[in-house]
Amino acid sequence: MKIFLTWVVLALAGCAGNGLAPGKTSAQAASINTQLAIEYLRIGKIAPARDFIERAIHQDPNDANVQSTAGMIYERMGDMTKAEHFFSTAGRLGKDDPNIQNNVAGFMCRTGKASEGEKMFDAVARNPLYQSPEVALVNAGVCLRGTGNEVDAERYFKHALMIRQNYPEALLQLGNLSYDRGDSVQALELAQRYLSANSSSPDILWLALRAERKLGDATAAAGFARRLQTDFPDSEQAQMMRSGTSR
Repeated sequence: MKIFLTWVVLALAGCAGNGLAPGKTSAQAASINTQLAIEYLRIGKIAPARDFIERAIHQDPNDANVQSTAGMIYERMGDMTKAEHFFSTAGRLGKDDPNIQNNVAGFMCRTGKASEGEKMFDAVARNPLYQSPEVALVNAGVCLRGTGNEVDAERYFKHALMIRQNYPEALLQLGNLSYDRGDSVQALELAQRYLSANSSSPDILWLALRAERKLGDATAAAGFARRLQTDFPDSEQAQMMRSGTSR
């Protein structure tokens, strides 16, 4: 389930250690440590991410972004009890912050609470303070599709495209939904629309390749296969292609 988190980017200044950096308040030090934790999480270095977020929690436990980031890290570590605690605290502290609510909703969807998660995503999308409603709408669709509710998932994906016509993730999700339903023509149309307006990705090339195979155009499928192998040789999709997987 691919749900997009909202990374709150903070300005880094100075060095974050166990104590406060010179001239920094506890809140400022917590912000620096949280951003460092996020950067380590992004590159898969979980141990230092945990260390920095623990410092941030100690420095400013009432910051919703600190709590949300802690939830992400402990979820990645597989400690769901701590993750749930931190996300719950983040949701309470950041009840008026749509970025925080987006992250909490994602956690709900990933932990079997799709109904609550969908409602939160929908509320985030409607919040005038949230600058990317299409992201929350796609997240809601992904959440519902994970429960088998393809009708409402499709509605969310199409709504996202009404807001941002060529939003790549909405096109990809709708294309995959069409392909899985057996509509390879629509899947290919959506993939081509994606590629005409956005940079390519392993996901979209894999979708286009499979759709062309289903439609019987071996030449076009081979073209997408070459692009996938050339541009993204180490991707999971390229590995599936080489192994003969067709899912």
